[in-house]
Parts: sequence; C-alpha cells; structure tokens
Amino acid sequence: MKMSSRERVLAAIRRQQPDRVPHCELFVDPPLAEKLLGRKLSTGGTGGTIKKNPYTAEEAKAVAEFLGHDNIGFVLRAPDYAKTGIGTDGRTFPHGGKIKTEADLEMIQLPDPTKDEFYKEAEEFAKQKADYACHLSTRIGLFQTMLSVGLDEFGIMLYDNRPLIEKLLDIYFNWMTLFAERICQLDFDLFVTTDDFAFKTGMFFSPKVFRDLLFDRYKRVLDKVSIPWVLHSDGNIKEAIPMLIELGVAGIHPNEKGAMDIVENKKEFRDKLCILGNVDLNLLGMGSPEQVDAEVKELIRTVGPGGGYIITSGNSLASYLKPENVIAMADAVRKYGAYPIQLD
Repeated sequence: MKMSSRERVLAAIRRQQPDRVPHCELFVDPPLAEKLLGRKLSTGGTGGTIKKNPYTAEEAKAVAEFLGHDNIGFVLRAPDYAKTGIGTDGRTFPHGGKIKTEADLEMIQLPDPTKDEFYKEAEEFAKQKADYACHLSTRIGLFQTMLSVGLDEFGIMLYDNRPLIEKLLDIYFNWMTLFAERICQLDFDLFVTTDDFAFKTGMFFSPKVFRDLLFDRYKRVLDKVSIPWVLHSDGNIKEAIPMLIELGVAGIHPNEKGAMDIVENKKEFRDKLCILGNVDLNLLGMGSPEQVDAEVKELIRTVGPGGGYIITSGNSLASYLKPENVIAMADAVRKYGAYPIQLD
C-alpha cells in the first residue's frame, strides 16, 4: 500500500518497513536549490551559520517535490559565539571562539524561550507541511559550547578550566530544556540535533567524559522531547552509541563514510535504531551520475532490507554539489527503493 511521505518516514524511524526507502535531507543549501529549481528563492544565502530557517514552507516543499524528498525541515537554534570567516565559495566557517574567561559569559544573549513570538515562524511552517514529514533542526548545546570557546580550546579547557566549560554548557542546556518542551508542542514530526563530536577516527573526547559531563545534561533536555529524536554527528561516534540509545535516540545520521561502517551499524543496531545516510559527498560533488546511481543502489541493497533505513547524503546537500548528481540520487532512490528490496 502506497504511503504518504510522512507515514513512510515515521515507519522507518520506528524501525518498520515502509512501502519504499524514505529519501530525506537535513538541509539543502539555497544556492543549490536555486540551481535545481531554476529560480531565485526569497531568502537565499548559505547554510554555514544559519540560526533560523532560510526557506518558506512553500519553497521547502518545492525543493522536496523536485527531488522526491519525503521531508522538509525548519532550522531554529540558539546562536553560538564563534569567530567566523568566509571561504572562497562564500560559505562561512568558524575559526575560533570568543569565550575565553568567565567574564566573557556576559556577552551571551539568548532569545527568550518562553515567549510565543519566538516560535511563531516555526509554528506556521509546521502547519504547512502537508503530507511531508517535518523535522525541527537544532543544536542541543554541546556544539555551541565548543564553537564558542574554540574547538581546540575546548579540549584544553576540559582539563585546565572545566568550571568554565560547565557553566557554558549549563547556559545552553538550560535554555534548550525550555525550548525543547515548547517546540515539541508544535506540529513537528522529528527533533533533530546537529552536534558534531567526533573525528573520522573517534570522538573528540572519551566516552567517560561524555558520561560524566554530558549525559545528565542531555537527559534533562531529552526528557522534554516528546517526538522522535534523531542525532546528527559526523565522524566515528560508535563508542557513544550505547549511551545515545540509553538516552532514547531514535536514529543516527549520517554514519559517515570512512568513519563508520553503515552496513555493520544496521546489523548491530537494527532492533534499536533507525539508520540514516550516507551517499558519498565526494561522488555527489565530483563523480558522475552513473557512479551516484551505483552508490545508491548498493546502499539500498545492503542497508535497506527489513526497513529502519532512511537514505540521505553523507551530510547535507551543499552548494558545491553537482545538480545532475543530486538529481541522479533522487532518480536512483525511486528506481531501486521499493520494498521488498531486490538483493541481486
């Protein structure tokens, strides 16, 4: 029986088998979306430092319809206090933090998470989702803390100035506790947190640090989350997955290629997690449509059987990707994704 996009995504998140493998993305950079649609969008810009959503609901649905995506998403998160630069492609990037001492905490000004006005745009967006699954994309507080002190400095401060790290974490996690409860009362289907905490070779810090420093803070926020939680982190987060399951995570994204084996993760965690990912960004950016088609076919063949899988890119659809390859990915999902999966 043919499902709606929303039904398809939620079935996969529940580790069930829908009518076909859902096709989703956490974010599509506006410059790429404009190339695909052949027209200017109302906001434009890039996703590098987005603090709130760059698309109207109608624009988001137009992109999703064009690419056959089963989801649309709204970005809303507390600001970080990172120093930023602009790359040659116009994308912004962090290159250090502004918070160096306890006195610097005074510069942090977060929006009031108890005010109705703060949620108005998100509420209107979610109401217009139609048959799409609609995810709220935010950060839970860890990555803002790391960016605000600087990625290198974060590791040093864990040992040299842990009280400052803890105070900064509490500012963000306390804010998120109020935010999470309120945002989940709106018509969103998934609560997605994008907090990177790993290299390809392993986590930025030990599992013991995660347990001691972060677990209870995560739990305080997630106790207020009443819709499925999906965690995004690049890199190898394998050592943290048991704790994430304990915290109630429904899905992990993107199971980064070269960092974790997505097939092994599906085998090991199929009864506990939905697996999301991980079409190679190098192929999408530099390969051919034929290579993308083969990549999608293999992912669906090896990760798709039995359900509990959502195919996405290996991160998000960045502005530098080839439009013809992004289209090839969409075509391949439609070609190979119907259940039951053909294994030959």
